[in-house]
Amino acid sequence: MKNILIAAIFLSSIVIAKIPIFQRGVRSYDARATGARGLNVQAGPINAAIKEFKRAYKNPNEELEAGVYLMRCYYYKGKFVAKNDEQKKIIFSEGKSIGEILVNKYPNSAGARYWYLVNLGSWAELYGTLAAAKEGVANIMRDHAEEIISLEPDYGNGGGYFMLGAVHFKSPYIPFLLSWPSNDKAIEYLSKAYNIGQKRPSQAVYLARALYKEGKKDDARALLRQLIKQPFSESEPVEDFEQHEIARNLLNDWE
Repeated sequence: MKNILIAAIFLSSIVIAKIPIFQRGVRSYDARATGARGLNVQAGPINAAIKEFKRAYKNPNEELEAGVYLMRCYYYKGKFVAKNDEQKKIIFSEGKSIGEILVNKYPNSAGARYWYLVNLGSWAELYGTLAAAKEGVANIMRDHAEEIISLEPDYGNGGGYFMLGAVHFKSPYIPFLLSWPSNDKAIEYLSKAYNIGQKRPSQAVYLARALYKEGKKDDARALLRQLIKQPFSESEPVEDFEQHEIARNLLNDWE
């Protein structure tokens, strides 16, 4: 029996070794929620994905795809695995740095721009919205979001519109420094994102917050009540769990 087990392990290692590095990274990324309970997430799967994508990133033929996946990995790790803000800053900075390289090298990639913004925005939040605005982060995010819409408006279920709406919603109005943010525009762009492709929980939460800010409180509550009735997706259970928790907390605050 012991010999059979050893042989099975050996054969399994051979099969895994034959899988291309990039595909091994995708497998690990797709399994990132393995062992997670709510927002208590295991580091192993996402670290395994990062390891494989770092190797694939060195291949010029896979640089763009592997780089985009690396940014997705760093966002997930910073958001759900990192234990404190200092760790988060380091991880999101890794994703942001890769994004800067890829956006310059592949300016027509909507995916590179989108995941660059995801990491940039997450990194900036840790320093505070006002500080980020003074450093020009809001302008950078607005400009790249507009480029994403121009390149591929459907990317990421309306990801460009979502980013543009989110930056309008979250950025403070600062006379002579940041005068363009508008909640009306936030609602306009977030609504477009919500109605493109598959409706994502984060889109519903941001749109509800913008509607509530505009005084459309019944519409905002209805949107969140509809959201929390939906099951978690199989591909993003941790991400969906977080947004459902945010939705429930907002509803409690708004009742």
